[in-house]
Amino acid sequence: MPMTPERIIVGMSGGVDSSVAALRLLEAGHDVQGLFMSNWAEDEEGYCQSAADFQDAREVCELLGIPLHRADFAREYREQVFAAFLAGYRAGVTPNPDVLCNREIKFGCFLEHAVRLGAARIATGHYARTDGRGRLLRAADPGKDQTYFLHAVSREALSRTLFPIGDLHKREVRALAKASGLPNHDRKDSTGICFIGERPFAEFLGRYVADAAGEIEDPAGRRLGRHQGLSRYTLGQRQGLRVGGIAGAGDAPWYVIGKDAARNVLLVVQGQEHPLLFSDALTAAEPHWIEGAPPALPLRCTARTRHRQPDQPCRVEALADGRLGVRFDGSQRALTPGQFVVFYAGELCLGGATIESVAATSERPKSAGRRASA
Repeated sequence: MPMTPERIIVGMSGGVDSSVAALRLLEAGHDVQGLFMSNWAEDEEGYCQSAADFQDAREVCELLGIPLHRADFAREYREQVFAAFLAGYRAGVTPNPDVLCNREIKFGCFLEHAVRLGAARIATGHYARTDGRGRLLRAADPGKDQTYFLHAVSREALSRTLFPIGDLHKREVRALAKASGLPNHDRKDSTGICFIGERPFAEFLGRYVADAAGEIEDPAGRRLGRHQGLSRYTLGQRQGLRVGGIAGAGDAPWYVIGKDAARNVLLVVQGQEHPLLFSDALTAAEPHWIEGAPPALPLRCTARTRHRQPDQPCRVEALADGRLGVRFDGSQRALTPGQFVVFYAGELCLGGATIESVAATSERPKSAGRRASA
């Protein structure tokens, strides 16, 4: 990271990744400060670990000899991220709040606050890289690469951001932390969403999204059981269906293929390779291109529809109303409305869009049309 020393404020989460990010910037001679973001108020059950995370961040900053600021973005998080999260589930899709959190909070509110504190740049412990001009590149560690979650961040914000561990593998990050005596060198990686914590997801969602129980059916209309509310299920889901003991059905597990919101019916099929679980095309809305303007369309590139998915070759074309049509070279399993499709050209992340609807494959049986209500 050769550059003129400058003030850089690092988003400190209490974890090993942000700690090593701060360490590397210090070793490069920068004026490093930390900032801990409180994005979710502690609830009565105490599932959110924000208080414990802050103590870990403070301990690391004291060891490194850098100041630690604290900012409360809970109101902004509720208005800009959590509200959209709930709206998605109420609409029957499966949203991804991590993408919005990055765009609105970690590279929005945090950046603005850091500038007020005199920072020239911000830094985070994300596994990603930039080219110094605001273009987003994959991390060196393909198993940890987080560009899928960063694709909606503006180029302006990326041009003022450093990813100090983007050229490292996770094992190297932990080794550096241990060699430097950081107390969190072996801390377990956090997973999931802070405001949910370790509690059951359906229990949490039920506090905010009211929906009614209804029938579970197969594509032929055969009733197989009862669901607990459509918002609690996502495409491809196997666990929690409580479908079994169906005469002549055998022992193969059942999977969600769609939701008929008009009838409040959950649609399922049997077998993880059932053709109704696969699609080769989708329509996506609200595209964000990191360059600012879209590339020349139609475009041949690769795409991911979930984190850590291997790149999938595809063709992207412009549709009406700014939407995109994406057709993959091969069938994709459980494409999920509300999630994101993210586009790549080699190491470069081009941007992405929200999956709006899923098209049937040419090999799919005609009964697949009943899935379109996902």
